Amino acid sequence: MLASTLLQGGIAGVVSLLVALLMFAAHVAMIVWTYSDAQTHSDQPAFLWAIVVFLAPLLGIVLYFLLGR
Repeated sequence: MLASTLLQGGIAGVVSLLVALLMFAAHVAMIVWTYSDAQTHSDQPAFLWAIVVFLAPLLGIVLYFLLGR
């Protein structure tokens, strides 16, 4: 009984860690993509768009598509 409870908690911890790492990787990918895309398609400095996406990921991407391109 105790072993199965610990195992379930361990699996939940591993799943939580994997989800957090996936979200972190998606956030970094959005920042890198925005920076590289803004270098070629935007009149504003690319690092400013990267900072906007870093501070507000979903809102930053939407703003970039509406204002930056």
